[in-house]
Amino acid sequence: MKKSFQIGGAFVGLVVGGGFASGQEIMQFFTGFGTYGIAGAIVAMIGFSFLGMSIAQLGYELQTSSHKEVVYHIAGRSFGAILDIMITFFLFAVTVAMFAGAGATFYQIFGVAPVNGSLFMVVITVLTLMLNVKNIISIIGVATPYLLSIMLIIALYSIFTMDLTIAEQHILAQHQRVAAPNWLTGALLYVSYNIATGVAMLTVIGSTASSRRVAGLGGLIGGITLGILILFINVAMFAKMDIVAGKDMPILEIAANMHPILGIIMAIALLGMIYSTAVGLLYSFIVRFVPPKDSTYKPAVIMAGAIGFMASFIGFTTLVGKVYSLMGYLGFFIIVAIIFSWKKKR
Repeated sequence: MKKSFQIGGAFVGLVVGGGFASGQEIMQFFTGFGTYGIAGAIVAMIGFSFLGMSIAQLGYELQTSSHKEVVYHIAGRSFGAILDIMITFFLFAVTVAMFAGAGATFYQIFGVAPVNGSLFMVVITVLTLMLNVKNIISIIGVATPYLLSIMLIIALYSIFTMDLTIAEQHILAQHQRVAAPNWLTGALLYVSYNIATGVAMLTVIGSTASSRRVAGLGGLIGGITLGILILFINVAMFAKMDIVAGKDMPILEIAANMHPILGIIMAIALLGMIYSTAVGLLYSFIVRFVPPKDSTYKPAVIMAGAIGFMASFIGFTTLVGKVYSLMGYLGFFIIVAIIFSWKKKR
């Protein structure tokens, strides 16, 4: 059971990076649709639970160190090659978004130039990737309970101190930037793009389980936890729409309004989430090309980190709005392949 919780925590750690924990992703895929965002969060919880369970079990069965074997297994040779290229590209794109998110966080809370915040995140990510895979998995999952606790506090505070009516907040919410045409598409896109990037590391995590059941339970626990977190963040931002509208880091804005110290605590939690996601995704990207024990692995880590740092100048909100929604549409292909693979086994 302990291993299942570790797998679930690592799954959550992969997904809840800068965009998630800051509230920017949840705003664009859920809260921007007003009260319908709650229905979207429930759809997302179901999707994450089923897909997390299925992918972790596939990872255990195939005992793989890269997503390549998994996508070829579920999608065949030709379609698998397309999915492989797609996943590999987006692993790097979201890593870049994490570096940009670190810069935005340092600037909003500490007043540090974004370039310095991004550089700090690149350096600690690169240093972490010099460790072995079991240590990396432990690091990815460590901040999950901490984030759950702080998000519950912020959600409860937001609900009990809401200044406007639900109808007024709903109107404000509908004026926010969204990454999908409606709430259902938003929820499905959100699951889709996270699975597109998470499938690589989740298969590696699943391969470390002691049994297929432990791997599947871990994926299920992770999916349910993600759904609960989406609900907390969505409700918190909806209740404080008059405060968070137009902000790059809306959850940080609520935390800082509660108390400056809580704002700093939330910023540290957010940076921890950005870090865990950046580590998981950049590792998955690099091992697609270079095995961890290869002599070129460490130089490849340094080179990928340097290129990611330069690409992060594009900006955090832009990356979330453009890259993530495109990745969501393409990620539907991966979900379809996973469902067909699951039905075939049944």
